[in-house]
Amino acid sequence: MTGVPASAAGGPSGARGTAPAARVPDVTDETGQGEGARGPHESARPVRGGKIGAAAVDQASVWNVANLLTMLRLLLVPGFVALMLGNGGYDPAWRSFAWAAFAIAMITDLFDGHLARTYDLVTDFGKIADPIADKAIMGAALICLSALGDLPWWVTVVILGRELGITLLRFLVIRYGVIPASRGGKLKTLTQGVAVGMYVLALTGWLATLRFWVMAAAVVLTVVTGLDYVRQAIVLRRRGIAERRAALEEAQR
Repeated sequence: MTGVPASAAGGPSGARGTAPAARVPDVTDETGQGEGARGPHESARPVRGGKIGAAAVDQASVWNVANLLTMLRLLLVPGFVALMLGNGGYDPAWRSFAWAAFAIAMITDLFDGHLARTYDLVTDFGKIADPIADKAIMGAALICLSALGDLPWWVTVVILGRELGITLLRFLVIRYGVIPASRGGKLKTLTQGVAVGMYVLALTGWLATLRFWVMAAAVVLTVVTGLDYVRQAIVLRRRGIAERRAALEEAQR
């Protein structure tokens, strides 16, 4: 986060001078609402304590409803595993309860993203924690299904390998910026959720055949969107290196 100018921190300069006060659009808090997000008739209010006060606001803003839903998904993981493996792992009743826990996790994933975008609650924490929460519940479901013999291990390896690889890639390029979840990534998550949810339930007949094709579509989307994230990471890294090089050359002049 950029530093707060002296005028915004209660310094001697203000908006009463002969020249209009300069607008600082780069000062942004953790909710994504910078100085420019205020109404046209609102003036920028000074922040007491300068950087210390701004940091306190940043930390408090992480605890918004979107991030709390993300944390709820993480807490659902152990409960889902216990239900999935209850009574030997093949009891239709226990599998139904496990499906309910899995469905709640998937629904909260849709809601937290919508809330974050609608109410400007997008934070860097949310951009990182959201995909991690998705991968935790999805990974638990895939491993349980493969361990019970309901899903081939190669499907679990392909999906989890892609998910863990992209998560690691996000952290490797975070110095250059954050790779946000794309529309394709959300579609992949939704398709995976439907497919895995159908496998969690004890389905038979044509529904069992249908879930096979839904899972096939999920695997294809997993691979395609994974390659797209790799492309984004390469572009982000190149851009970051170019910007740093330009800034260094400018400083040496």
